[in-house]
Amino acid sequence: MTAARNNAPQMELDPKYDHYDHPYVAPEVKNGHPGHTTKEEDAKVFQLRTMLEQQGYNERLDTLSMLRFLRARKFDVELSKKMFIECEQWRKGFGGEGGVDNLVRTFNYKEKPEVFKYYPQYYHKTDKDGRPVYIEQLGHVDLTAMYKITSADRMLQNLVVEYEKVTDPRLPACSRKAGQLLETCCTIMDFKGVGLSKASQVYTYVQKASAISQNYYPERLGKLFIINAPWGFSAIFSVVKGFLDPVTVDKIHILGGGYQKELLAQVPAENLPKGLGGSCSCPEGCEFSDKGPWKDPQFAKPAWWEKPANSHDAAINNQPSGPAEHTVGSGGKANKQTAKTQDEITEVAPA
Repeated sequence: MTAARNNAPQMELDPKYDHYDHPYVAPEVKNGHPGHTTKEEDAKVFQLRTMLEQQGYNERLDTLSMLRFLRARKFDVELSKKMFIECEQWRKGFGGEGGVDNLVRTFNYKEKPEVFKYYPQYYHKTDKDGRPVYIEQLGHVDLTAMYKITSADRMLQNLVVEYEKVTDPRLPACSRKAGQLLETCCTIMDFKGVGLSKASQVYTYVQKASAISQNYYPERLGKLFIINAPWGFSAIFSVVKGFLDPVTVDKIHILGGGYQKELLAQVPAENLPKGLGGSCSCPEGCEFSDKGPWKDPQFAKPAWWEKPANSHDAAINNQPSGPAEHTVGSGGKANKQTAKTQDEITEVAPA
């Protein structure tokens, strides 16, 4: 990995769309990944972008985004175009007027502390590779009680807002700290206390959430640890994995109650909540802390959604909600910088 980074290939950037202020070459040398593309793959990036421009699209056409959609469809340009257009149509209609772009600016999940008593879902620090860690704990799910507090629609809206925050500012901040491009997350799903009745309760929601992840936020899964998996889960997965892409299967780890050794090999104990076998105990509760490089002034920069939507609007700084009141920050306008070479970025970004 070190050799690959020291001799990082230069990626051809598009001056119109590629304004990265973080490392943009993938640490692993794999075809189709940023900085390691073939001439044919570069041509398909150009072809996809041109086709989308011709159909009136002019946002989210940067090279990293184009490559994610192309990888998700095995570099079939027509299928990638279809996926991108469907994603943009969904973004426009999801979450009410203004779509996803407005939702991430304005959403306030004020009922979050109450919902989390039944279904904690949160990002917390990073794994050993520097990626954001996402945690879900399904053991106390009670939809009857939860739907007296919130709705399935608002739960999905919160999920989408968090996905947007993964894109910016979480992954860029993690990339700056790691000194290399990070595009994926490490997910932990805790099934402790989950029986068939609870699993069936949350199935519809999880199905909708999974569809959003796969269809509209492609290529974001780095590793998935399913811990405290109930009896028979591994047998079911052994059947299901036959229908999954082998690359995806390699990312999934099904672990029972003795998961700690394998999980701690990926997530440092100090970054893992005590309740999951780590040593972290945030004063406000790990599920409400949102701790990570994206909160460290050394690596954090204002997200795109913190900029004013137009010259007449002031952006709403969407702070994570929790049991205590949060002071609304001043936000800030992100500087639109011209793309730097990978050598320049690696030099200034701490490893």
